[in-house]
Amino acid sequence: MNRASLLTSTTLGALLGAAVFGAGPALSQAAGMPVTDYLSIAISQTMQAIQNTMSNTLTAITGQLGANGPLALLLTQGFTQNANYSKAQVSAQQQIADATNLSMTRVQRDFRNAAIRDEHVVNSQHCAHIDNGTTITVGAGQSWKVATSIQGVGDQRGEALQGQPAYYGSSQAIEAINQLHLARYCSADEAAAGLCSTSQRPNADQRASSLFGTGTYDGQDGVNAANDYVTNLSQPIVPAALRGNQMTSLIGREASVRRREYEARMSLARSVLNDALASQSPSVPLNAEQQQQMQNEGLTPVATGSWFQALQLDVHRRYSDVNWSAQLQTMTPAAVQREIANELAVTNYLLLENYRVAIKNAAVNATHLAADTDHNFQPVVELPTPNMANQ
Repeated sequence: MNRASLLTSTTLGALLGAAVFGAGPALSQAAGMPVTDYLSIAISQTMQAIQNTMSNTLTAITGQLGANGPLALLLTQGFTQNANYSKAQVSAQQQIADATNLSMTRVQRDFRNAAIRDEHVVNSQHCAHIDNGTTITVGAGQSWKVATSIQGVGDQRGEALQGQPAYYGSSQAIEAINQLHLARYCSADEAAAGLCSTSQRPNADQRASSLFGTGTYDGQDGVNAANDYVTNLSQPIVPAALRGNQMTSLIGREASVRRREYEARMSLARSVLNDALASQSPSVPLNAEQQQQMQNEGLTPVATGSWFQALQLDVHRRYSDVNWSAQLQTMTPAAVQREIANELAVTNYLLLENYRVAIKNAAVNATHLAADTDHNFQPVVELPTPNMANQ
């Protein structure tokens, strides 16, 4: 019970006791005797008791509220506990914030590690690009070898060197090429005339499809058909060789110059056509993915392809292949950038090949210009032979 309630109860009890147990009015027993007022005495005593009680209560309260009192101590302990709670709460909040920051840091680190991992993961299309690039590079080298080999044989034939049919005369050259045609490309009409037996490739030496097919010739027979087509296209009949006094006489010397001019131009024409031929000759192995792509394009897969076939497959892969398009959609940004770099490399390669072809086209055009100029250069009148002795 608090002290205020105790003080109130004490006061009320004193008043009630004075009213009940107090003496009645005093009666005079004798004249001149003093009269005692017991009610006033009781009230005075009660008030004095109340004052004492209140004074004691105030003193007790003052003692409780003093700097060293229990109430002050209790308040101090309460405030201290509240301060401890606040400090503990701040510390807890700091720990929660630190734990949250640490957790988010780890999450962000994991995200970053995953991104770094994804950026460095090699996509299967990059492997396909390397495989195709290797095939194209090797195929280009093999094509050059094939073209050089065919060019060497063709130049010897065109120059009518010893051992070639034209060395013995133009008629021998005509007979040789006719026999070659009948042996490899006999047609039904020629077979009906009794010249030969019908071939599986009738008239293939005079059809453009023998030179420009699906990208890779059908084995050695396909290469022979393309080569024989190029021969009929550029130089079916070789003029007879100049021999003996045909080269030593004055007229023969001029004929030799004209013959070298003829052979040089024929060699250039044959070189351009040989490049087209060699680029489609089977020279490099194709992997399973390249063969599958040929099948997807509706072509007959071959185990050995050409330089042109490999280059064509690499270009078509990025243009129409469903697998490449699907993987492109799931590539990381770095993988897409690498794929763009690969495409730029292919573009540079194609530009280089276009430049090489453009050089040969320029050489052919220059040859045409030279031939036309030489043909159109005719003296107006025949000039007399100068007398050098008078000079």
